[in-house]
Amino acid sequence: MDLLNTLVDKGLRRELPTREEALAVLATSDDELLDVVAAAGKVRRQWFGRRVKLNYLVNLKSGLCPEDCSYCSQRLGSKAEILKYTWLKPEEASQAAAAGVAGGAKRVCLVASGRGPTDRDVDRVGKTIEAIKEQNEGVEVCACLGLLSDGQAERLRDAGADAYNHNLNTSEATYGAITKTHTYADRVDTVQKAHAAGLSACSGLIAGMGETDEDLVDVVFSLRELDADSVPVNFLIPFEGTPLAKEWNLTPQRCLRILAMARFVCPDVEVRLAGGREVHLRSLQPLALHVVNSIFLGDYLTSEGQAGQADLDMIADAGFEVEGAGTSTLPAHRSDAAAAAAGGGCGSNGGASVCGSGAAPADDSQAAGCGSACGGCSGHGPAEAQPVPAQAEAGEVRPELVAVRRRGAGTDIAPNA
Repeated sequence: MDLLNTLVDKGLRRELPTREEALAVLATSDDELLDVVAAAGKVRRQWFGRRVKLNYLVNLKSGLCPEDCSYCSQRLGSKAEILKYTWLKPEEASQAAAAGVAGGAKRVCLVASGRGPTDRDVDRVGKTIEAIKEQNEGVEVCACLGLLSDGQAERLRDAGADAYNHNLNTSEATYGAITKTHTYADRVDTVQKAHAAGLSACSGLIAGMGETDEDLVDVVFSLRELDADSVPVNFLIPFEGTPLAKEWNLTPQRCLRILAMARFVCPDVEVRLAGGREVHLRSLQPLALHVVNSIFLGDYLTSEGQAGQADLDMIADAGFEVEGAGTSTLPAHRSDAAAAAAGGGCGSNGGASVCGSGAAPADDSQAAGCGSACGGCSGHGPAEAQPVPAQAEAGEVRPELVAVRRRGAGTDIAPNA
């Protein structure tokens, strides 16, 4: 298929495809699906080998958000039955993070609902980052706290944050139909603030909100233009009690085409399979690993995810390996640039990563070992009393210690999945 050969060649050269080519990927038929996945897989293996990065999200503050994002169960006026609580203490967040790190997670993502942090909130998150890094040497920490004010990204960086997440979610043309309380430009501004402060920029999208193919291409092209190091692709979880509760318009095949399009447009960045994968990809999740190089381990912000052990089994059964703490996620040309921008750090890869370790070669055998910030990301509520797992050696996965907390466990609230 000439289109796929062209896209593979461009991906191996880090060349941007045309909008027409990206749209054509989304328009391919189900008969061509495996060819599309195989082509995207060639690009994925060139830059990331067969490594899968695990991310573990800790929900620092849940619900009670003043923003009106239509997709979000934590939104203003939401009637969804979710856990609601104010800020976790640093030791509680650190304990929750330790379970994910013991299960192989390389990055901990700290999420808090709300429009954006106050300066006091930034101080609070800084103490949480310090607590997590004291207990889990070498772990990357990404903050996701909403819209940033001037100077806050720098303060998070100085506190030890490696990255900042703020998703664009959908195209600029349709953003106003999803959210009224802030703008698409507000989101772009926050991503740019994070980038300018030397933080690794993490920004992605939510598919399945009724958008067109053109909208999907627009937002992915915008993410490429913003030069995000990590692009989470979420699939809408239609929560009862939200305006998009009846938006069930994704199939596993369409999800795979969306992921492939994102890979072709962003060939050398961390494309992360995020919220909604269990709901929409279902039994085809392992196929997605041939396109993406990163997933969340375990549950989501306000709904249950696949059990952590099942995630690890899926990765192994599909012939992939969990990326170790001593390996740079990004190819050398990106990690070196990030290190320079951060003044000598490792950009998106934290202090334990090997800066500039290089791209994985094309030969697999030589591969190196939200506003409200919700958008379907994975997450955890308050840590339950349990022994803190022992720290694993760098790169060591301890599946027997995976302790992913099920959303709503120990409460009267029914599961939201």
